[in-house]
Formats: sequence, structure tokens, C-alpha cells
Amino acid sequence: MTQDDFKVLATNRRARFEYEILETFEAGLVLTGTEIKSVRAGKASLAEGYARVVGNEAWLEDVHVAPYAQGGRENPEPRRRRKLLLHRDEIRRLADRLGQQGLTLVPLRLYLKDRRVKAELGLARGKKLYDKREAIAERSAQREIERAIKTR
Repeated sequence: MTQDDFKVLATNRRARFEYEILETFEAGLVLTGTEIKSVRAGKASLAEGYARVVGNEAWLEDVHVAPYAQGGRENPEPRRRRKLLLHRDEIRRLADRLGQQGLTLVPLRLYLKDRRVKAELGLARGKKLYDKREAIAERSAQREIERAIKTR
């Protein structure tokens, strides 16, 4: 999939720093009309969000979608649970993998694909403090290299 195929609406930059992403999934999202308008306007935050498998259904929780300005009383709760649309086999496989110790499902980004809002989910394992320090050191070293090349 190329960048031209979709428009990114919200990203969770912190997730790639806090977690080691093992596998990614694409899921549809069940939203109300005013939520769609708000998400298209870029008023969604994935910062504290996570996904869970409950029974045979997958749910996206703690994702903040700001109330739509012209929504009035039709606006739902900003942090409500939202159903994820995945195939039954994907949900079953996710449930098995999430049963393993230390794995979680985090939203990485929301995007528009063929006029529908999709969520990219990452099956992740939390990084240790030394892994995070390593990532910071790698980034700063890369920055120094780029700076040195630029000054030539």
C-alpha cells in the first residue's frame, strides 16, 4: 500500500517508542456520523488508546474523538468503546497471541482508505528502559551523521 492510497488522520508516535511492534493489522472502525466528521477534521487522539478482544469481538478503548462542533446532542461520549471490524479468524488469532505474557494491542494510526476510516493496530511488547535509551542514542547518532553530511 502506498502513501497515495490513504490519508493519515491521527498517529500514535509514542507507541513505537514505548513498544516493540511485532505485527500489524488493519481493522475497520464502527463510528457514528458526528464521530466520522470529527475524525476527518483531525480531532482524534490515540495517545492512551489500546485494543482488547472480548469474547468474539475486538474493541478499541480510550481513544479520544473530540465532539463535533455542530453535532449538538448527537455527539457520543469522547472516550467510548468503539468496535473494531476484523475477520473472525483474525480475532481468534489475536486472542491467542494476546494471551501470551507481555503482549498488547495498540493503535498506531487512523487513516482514510476508500472513504472509510481504518485503524492500524500493532501487536506489541513493552520495551525495557535500556531499549528506550538505545533508541534515543541511535536517533541522536543518526542526527549527528546527517548534520555532518549537510555541512560538507
